[in-house]
Amino acid sequence: MKVELAIALPGNQRVFELDLEAGATVADALASLDIDTAQGAVGIFGTVVEPSRVLREGDRVEVYRPLQVDPKQARRRRADAKSRR
Repeated sequence: MKVELAIALPGNQRVFELDLEAGATVADALASLDIDTAQGAVGIFGTVVEPSRVLREGDRVEVYRPLQVDPKQARRRRADAKSRR
């Protein structure tokens, strides 16, 4: 079964094509490239999934970087800065 594995790196993205056995999981795909996801989330086509999720032909596994700033905090900071002007 062919799947893609995309890794978001600062400034760019790497995409790998993998050929896995039928019934392989997200964890199997990550293990095939020695990828540790302890810091970030993993998804398939933009939807966060558990590493135990069984893959299907053509899936795109995405490894997400942790957020640098909480989006809610960023909005609050922008709103505060705008109100001070």
